[in-house]
Amino acid sequence: MFEVSGLLPLETADGSARQPGPAVPGLHLIADWLDPDACARLLSKVDAADWSAPLRRRVQHYGHAYDYGRRAVSAGASAAAAPPLPRWAREHARRLVREGLMDQEADQVIVNEYRPGQGISAHVDCVPCFGPVVAAVSLGSSCTMDFSHPGDGTKAAVRLAPGSLCVMTGPARWTWRHGIAARRSDPGPLGRIPRDRRVSVTFRTVVTAA
Repeated sequence: MFEVSGLLPLETADGSARQPGPAVPGLHLIADWLDPDACARLLSKVDAADWSAPLRRRVQHYGHAYDYGRRAVSAGASAAAAPPLPRWAREHARRLVREGLMDQEADQVIVNEYRPGQGISAHVDCVPCFGPVVAAVSLGSSCTMDFSHPGDGTKAAVRLAPGSLCVMTGPARWTWRHGIAARRSDPGPLGRIPRDRRVSVTFRTVVTAA
């Protein structure tokens, strides 16, 4: 079983730095996991597919559909709502395994679009639904993701730049909540940083489907 622990910087198989998020055990950030050209190509492929809007933001589901009301992934006939992983998703899923970031290929991918002013409430990805590693790549605009510990109230703000990969394992996956404040700009060292359109692509493995 693949496991990442501790707060020390690690390296991926290709030698790129994997940095833990501040004060969040099990959170690792890889800057420039996708270069600008790769980001543009991936965003183009994402936008060529159909979007749905079960929430205020637009989403795409592949492999398994996630039912927001039941907080469960769907299988069987209901899974027809989620098309198979497209080629680009399978290629990135294989890369995550090849670089030692996931222990098996993701079989569920969710794409979320965030317009300026949109966010997502603090949450933990469905514990009984998904496996021990959640990996998400950011496209388009950067944003700040807020992590919070439900027990002691510790908080950490993590800047997600375009092309970066955020990998949640251990406590960052199972215990800490993560969310994005619904605002049009984020605080920065030199003042407010405006947001533009951001798209996140999240890779997960399904444990149970109902």
